[in-house]
Amino acid sequence: MKEKIYTIPVMDAFHTDCECPLCILEKKTEDEAIEYTLGPSMMEPDSRIQSNEKGFCKNHYKLLYAKNNRLSLALILDTHILETNKKLFFDLENKLNELNKHSHANGIKKLFSKFSSKPSETADIFHQLIDVLNTLENTCVICEKISYTMKRYMDVIYYLWQNEKEFKELMKNKKGFCLPHFKILLEGAKQHLSSNKQWEFLTDVLPTQMENMKRIQEEVNWFTKKFDYRNNDAPWGNSKDAVPRAIEKNVGFSRLEQE
Repeated sequence: MKEKIYTIPVMDAFHTDCECPLCILEKKTEDEAIEYTLGPSMMEPDSRIQSNEKGFCKNHYKLLYAKNNRLSLALILDTHILETNKKLFFDLENKLNELNKHSHANGIKKLFSKFSSKPSETADIFHQLIDVLNTLENTCVICEKISYTMKRYMDVIYYLWQNEKEFKELMKNKKGFCLPHFKILLEGAKQHLSSNKQWEFLTDVLPTQMENMKRIQEEVNWFTKKFDYRNNDAPWGNSKDAVPRAIEKNVGFSRLEQE
C-alpha cells in the first residue's frame, strides 16, 4: 500500500501494539497542541484571540502547567482573565458607575440594594453571569483542536477501510478500540458509509471488539487471582498491567502513567 502524507499518522497508530490506535492518535494530537500552545502560538495573534476568548479546560490547564513553562502560561492567563473579566463584569460595572458616587464597596452594596426591589433586573444579572460561566466551562482551545483533528483522522480511516485491503485486514487484527472511540467509529460509519458498507464495516469491527473486551476482562480477572497465595508461582501472563489497560479500554486515553 502506497502511503500518502495524510495516511502516515493513521498507519503508524494502527501498527502500534496497543488497546486502541485512536488513543495513540489522540495522545499525539494532544501532545502537539500542548507544545504549540506554549510555543509558536504565543506569537500568533489569531491563536491568542482564541485562547483569550475560550481558555482551556481543567485537564489541559493541568497539562500546560506540568510543562513548567510558567512565563508562557502566565502570559496566556493574563490576557485570558482580562477578557473573562470584561465578559463577566463590564455591564455590571457600567451599572455600578451610574450608582456609585462614593467608594467601590459602598457602590456594590447600593447596586444590589437597588436591584433587590427589581426582581427582573436581578434575574437578568443571574442569567448573564451564569451564561458566561457556562460558556467558559464548556470551551477549551485544545479540546476543540483535538476534536477537529480526530475528525480528520476518522475521514482517513473510512477512506483507507474502503480503498485499501491491507488496512481492512490490519483493523480486523488489532486489539479493538476503547469504548469511547468504538462509539465514534460506529457513529462515523453511519455518516460516511452506504447501508451495505455499514453492515460490512460492522462485521469487520464488531467481532474484534467483542473478542478483545472479553480478553481484557480475563486479564483483569487473572490479575485479581494472582493475589491468592495459591497462585504465587503462576505466571502473570499479560495481566501485570491489566488494570491501567482496562481503565483506558473503558474510558479512553487517560495519561494514567503521569498520575
